[in-house]
Amino acid sequence: MNTDANVLGELEKTLKRARRNTMGDLLLRTRERMPEKFALAYKNQRLNYAELDDLVNQTAHVFVDAGMRKGDMITVMSKNSLDFVIVNFALARIGAVMIPINYLLNVEDVAFILEHAEVNGFIASKEYAPVLDESAGRLDISFRYLMDMNPSEETPNNLASWKPLHLERQGQSTDFVDADIADADLAHVLYTSGTESRPKGVMLTHKSIVSEYMSCIVDGSMHEKDVLIHALPLYHSAQLHCFLGPSIYLGSSGIILPGATPEVILETIEKEAATQLFCPPTVWIALLRHPDFDRRDLSTLEKCYYGAAIMPREILKELSERLPNAKFWNFYGQTEVAPLATALQPEDQMRKLGAAGKPTLNMQTKIVDENDVEVPRGEVGEIVHRTPHAMKGYLHDPDKTAEAFKGGWFHSGDLGVMDEEGYITIIDRKKDMINTGGVNVSSREVEETIYQMDGVSEVAVISIPDKYWIEAVTAVIVPKEGVTLLEEEVIAFCRERLSKFKVPKYVDFTDSLPKNPSGKVLKRSLRDKYEDG
Repeated sequence: MNTDANVLGELEKTLKRARRNTMGDLLLRTRERMPEKFALAYKNQRLNYAELDDLVNQTAHVFVDAGMRKGDMITVMSKNSLDFVIVNFALARIGAVMIPINYLLNVEDVAFILEHAEVNGFIASKEYAPVLDESAGRLDISFRYLMDMNPSEETPNNLASWKPLHLERQGQSTDFVDADIADADLAHVLYTSGTESRPKGVMLTHKSIVSEYMSCIVDGSMHEKDVLIHALPLYHSAQLHCFLGPSIYLGSSGIILPGATPEVILETIEKEAATQLFCPPTVWIALLRHPDFDRRDLSTLEKCYYGAAIMPREILKELSERLPNAKFWNFYGQTEVAPLATALQPEDQMRKLGAAGKPTLNMQTKIVDENDVEVPRGEVGEIVHRTPHAMKGYLHDPDKTAEAFKGGWFHSGDLGVMDEEGYITIIDRKKDMINTGGVNVSSREVEETIYQMDGVSEVAVISIPDKYWIEAVTAVIVPKEGVTLLEEEVIAFCRERLSKFKVPKYVDFTDSLPKNPSGKVLKRSLRDKYEDG
């Protein structure tokens, strides 16, 4: 049978388009299913799905008309806003690669990302545009757009080369922009938080992201009737890919907040009758300690999620008691798997207290030793995964990519143990294990013990250099408001509950712990602070 190669090529292209499932397609389908459904609210603006999709299309036309094309590397730097979401889906529609940047980074750190990613376009809120301009260096930047501006605002004089998106999209077509993109194409590059080393660019394809959305929806019992609060930074994979993306896929309703301010979150739960909230443990702790926690009506809150860091047992117990209508999920993972890997279900929260749960829908997970041999149940090893969620690799770094995927499994860098029922418990990050006097100590185990003290609000356990112990176990504690703690009290408390070598050699007290916007404690910063004793 002689079939013309051109005919076969056209057929393959037709089939690929018919079967495509990219981020841009998800929003279109939701719009067609429920155009009038309340989609997103931000400040005084509320959109249904038809209105949201129209704005995405208009924004995509702006980019295409300006010459932006598939594969262009575009940074986005902004706090949470409606435009952040619109830009996210507009870039996905045309096949450009979105690189969301932590808005707290300094000029030097931003410059590293811009040069490393070979960026050729900026989209930012006006307060962060100067940082991008200053960081651009020798880069040739083709596109500069300001977002989240009020229609009455004028472009600042120092940003004359930037175009306000709200003006650029006026009069643009609302027709769907049907670019030639595929599931396997790159959608996002997310830079790791850099809490321990220079950030790496995690390359996520449309397929990685959409398959992760499915795992979140199924293992998080998400539904189109959910009303979410998006308070954590959208530049981070947790809020962006575990909650915003799946909610758009389903057709849920969301309220976008500029940041995770406790009183605003609590007020919004009551005002919007929110049913779903994700916070890292540090923010849950801040909510618990805020006086409005007991003043606000939080009874509509049904689905509560935590992740990004380990939830102290005592905090989880308190949350469960004070939010009796809510069910809790633990989402564990990392950016390299888009980011969900395992989930602990509500019925297991107390039965498997402290566990990270079981592998999610599209995830295969095991625990291996230093030679990548699977260890018996109950033994500690490194957590590794196989999943369509997984990144395509680290941008411009084949050596680190090969190291991360050695043996055909993604190596998480986390130490864990799997019990006889298949539940995984995180022991610690490999890099957070403390070798004191030749014996390994899990910083998490010491933290969990100290959290049992009544006067402790937060604690981070690190190692600091020591002439005798080489690495000394050190606890940095934030006391509860109005409470005074003494070093000898903490040490005595730990001696009653821990083996002698695990008891902190040093204890210090502080008003707050350094964190990144996703709620992770910056242990590197703490070690730098205390390394000189």
